[in-house]
Amino acid sequence: MLLSRISRLALIIASAVATAALAVAPADAQTTLRVVMHSDLKIVDPIWTTAYITRNHGYMVYDTLFATDSSGKVQPQMIDKYTVSPDGLTYTLTLREGLLWHDGNPVTAEDCVASIKRWGAKDAMGQKMMSFVKDFTVVDARTFRINLNSPTGLVLSGLGKPSSAAPFMMPKRVAETSPNEQISDFTGSGPFVFKKEEWKPGDKAVYVKFDRYKPRSEPPSGMAGGKVVKVDRVEWRVVADQQTAINALIAGEIDYIEQPAHDLLPVLKNDPNVKLADINPLGNQYAFRYNSTVKPFDNPKVKQALLYAFNQEDFLKATVGDPQYYKACLEMFVCGTPLGSTKGMDGLLQSNFTKAKQLLQEAGYDGTPVVLMHSTDLQVLTNLAPVAKSLMERAGFKVDMQDMDWQTLVARRAKKEPPSQGGWSAFLTSWVSADVLNPVSTAFLNASCDKALFGWPCDSEIEKLRDQFAHETDPAKQKAIAEAVQVAWSKDPTHVFLGQWYQPAAVRKNIDGFVVAPVTVFWNITKSAK
Repeated sequence: MLLSRISRLALIIASAVATAALAVAPADAQTTLRVVMHSDLKIVDPIWTTAYITRNHGYMVYDTLFATDSSGKVQPQMIDKYTVSPDGLTYTLTLREGLLWHDGNPVTAEDCVASIKRWGAKDAMGQKMMSFVKDFTVVDARTFRINLNSPTGLVLSGLGKPSSAAPFMMPKRVAETSPNEQISDFTGSGPFVFKKEEWKPGDKAVYVKFDRYKPRSEPPSGMAGGKVVKVDRVEWRVVADQQTAINALIAGEIDYIEQPAHDLLPVLKNDPNVKLADINPLGNQYAFRYNSTVKPFDNPKVKQALLYAFNQEDFLKATVGDPQYYKACLEMFVCGTPLGSTKGMDGLLQSNFTKAKQLLQEAGYDGTPVVLMHSTDLQVLTNLAPVAKSLMERAGFKVDMQDMDWQTLVARRAKKEPPSQGGWSAFLTSWVSADVLNPVSTAFLNASCDKALFGWPCDSEIEKLRDQFAHETDPAKQKAIAEAVQVAWSKDPTHVFLGQWYQPAAVRKNIDGFVVAPVTVFWNITKSAK
């Protein structure tokens, strides 16, 4: 909080030295948007990883067949028209005319089929959708069919899901890459072109307007509508130190900070040339993820012990601090949303250490160390692991907390080796609320063993309920199934949800046109003269 009392003048003076590395790129300042994102871009395959910085990169470079608008309704995006057969078993989709890849080749139905298959093999919601798919039929260059074994509402909601992993379309030659291998060809059809030759991890990533991109005619709404690019170039600049980033924004050397530190928001509010923009009003949800394949978390009672040892308030205070920007919420599917419920949550997340110790004793916990990965470079995550370590030790766990930057954590969490061989036991992260609104979209609830997301939980009861949810269309019955999922989860948790939090972006006042959405996007944004 000391930094929040530093005068604006002092910050501006300090910025002359602190931001020296932010050299101006050789481009028109009025058409170049310089942005500090929440993380450095090191992985550029948005299907291979769920990391949000890679998802954001995906929306710059790629496009989707459908998209979710600001009211939560799925709308056509790359699709011109589609029909559903009366029995609900056949979806016929036709692409818009004039869609091109960045290399000038037309986007084809074959490209889209290959892309859906790759996404559907990796993403939790995609896997569930693909379990209904009998096969695909390519009708012509722009038209294909998705043929189902039984009806489901997951086709549109899956292909239009807004966040990780979004079903981005790629050229067939790229989409045929194994979903367990990273792509090396970054040709997309989205509104921006990735300048691979200017990409320097640890320094910057650069995108330029794709002049041949064909936006929809509708106004932007959430992730849907027209993606009209109004700047020539977007630079994602890596500035790890929050004070340095704030200094640069106030001095006008950068235009936009995606996730400014909450304790520095008062400084930004007091600057006449800076404004805060709430582009994701639904917020985010913190989560602790177990590795269910290794000791001690291969035992359900050991995992359950953390449901009693943890409390949300400690995590939220340590990371966000200001109650204006967080909310303790005992509803897995987000407070204030249709499927939100406290069913099965009695007595949980209240730091009942007596109960936690009892469960560890019943489980026969032998003191096996928990290798807890600690992300140190993201402001909104860095204090989570120390809080977890403290609460776990009070409950009787032995914890080996290992420090690393977020991108190292992202790479390591994919390893299935035991902790003694470079694997891991647990880590903490955050999801945008739009990713966790139901049992199918909530990736950490995928309990299909090796097919599940890193952590690889196995729970046939949860999977059976997720299947039921996928088949059900009645909202009241969906709510009952979601509550049953939450009760089953409380017996053998796949993760622990740790409260909701909210993050305004900080921007120069000459920047406008922000799209309110669960993902930071850069179409429709304008930069006027200072």
